[in-house]
Amino acid sequence: MILNVVWLFFFFAAFLACVVQWLAFGDAAIFSRVLQESFGMSKTAFEIALGLTGVLTFWLGIMKVGEKAGAVAMLARLVDPLFRRLFPGIPAGHPAAGAMLMNIGANMLGLDNAATPMGLKAMQAMQELNPDKDTASDAQILFLVLNASGLTLIPVSIMTYRAQLGAANPADVFLPILLATFFSTLAGLLVVSCFQKIQLRHPVVLAWLLGLCAAVSGTLWYFARLTAAEMSAASAFVSGFVLFGIIIAFLSLAVWRRVSAFEAFIEGAKEGFNTAIMVLPYLVAILVGIAVFRASGGMDLLMKGVATALGWFGVPADVVPALPTALMKPLSGSGARGMMIDAMKTYGADSFIGRLACMFQGAADTTFYIVAVYFGAVGVRNTRYTIPCCLVADAVGVMAAIAIAYLFFPPG
Repeated sequence: MILNVVWLFFFFAAFLACVVQWLAFGDAAIFSRVLQESFGMSKTAFEIALGLTGVLTFWLGIMKVGEKAGAVAMLARLVDPLFRRLFPGIPAGHPAAGAMLMNIGANMLGLDNAATPMGLKAMQAMQELNPDKDTASDAQILFLVLNASGLTLIPVSIMTYRAQLGAANPADVFLPILLATFFSTLAGLLVVSCFQKIQLRHPVVLAWLLGLCAAVSGTLWYFARLTAAEMSAASAFVSGFVLFGIIIAFLSLAVWRRVSAFEAFIEGAKEGFNTAIMVLPYLVAILVGIAVFRASGGMDLLMKGVATALGWFGVPADVVPALPTALMKPLSGSGARGMMIDAMKTYGADSFIGRLACMFQGAADTTFYIVAVYFGAVGVRNTRYTIPCCLVADAVGVMAAIAIAYLFFPPG
């Protein structure tokens, strides 16, 4: 519904802007230019989707190898001690605990196809423990906020789009995205803990939180000491080493577990091809809508207004062109993806704006979609404070992304 309103706004606002330019400035050719831009962007959207096929096929194949080899289950066991303290209302050994851990593990590996069914299964299991079936339980709220905060170790789709749009090193945003989404997830956890009186001072919880904060702080401290050239080289090394290390780890795990890695890869690769084809209509719809709005002059006018308003609060003008991605992300994943691609096409995949848009895309998830699907699946109508907590996490993720972008990719 929200995406439909936004999409229609692009076209109606573009037509109004064209009429104003025709009547006020005598620019009768504006209609033709906007139409030509829509044709050109339709072709570009197809080329992007076609180019996605190879990279997406490879990565989803590798992800399937990890899934079949038990990487998701291993991640779930790793975080189990923490989750037992964060969700005290779920009895030990209850099916909800296993489904939640599998969902979080799949999300961390970017396995959306595996994460959603596990997430719905977890919500159904938690609903059995919920005394008020119309109202969200504490466990359901925290689970939804952690999902919406978007903690992902491997942002496959973002790196894929960057590769297709000509980024010199598509993985150079890997570490910045990981840092930004960490702050988003931490903020979501802290704000929910205030409502639910979660005992964050428990030794296990403290050990996890302090350990993660120390790792993130150490990373930021180390990179803050480097020059721009050294930081770029170090970030590229860390990103390349970690991502290639994950590939080798998945393959090694498959060998150890006697899983046919090649067959698992082919199974996942088929999903990659289908995913690329499925994305095409959404790309055409969103990118053409944005292109029409931009060609009419409406986007420039909107961005000038936003820049002026944000300037009153001290927000740098460099950030403004990437903000549509951040504003769209809680509402629509496909809409935010279109905004991210438009930013990279307009300003360059390796520009500050292009990279920041990618970081906004990876810093959080689609809050309203997740809340609607997960609560809708179990018939919960009263979501209590779920959405405000999710939006706080989103806002912190945006602010963290801006700060980290200036650290890693200073403009100019």
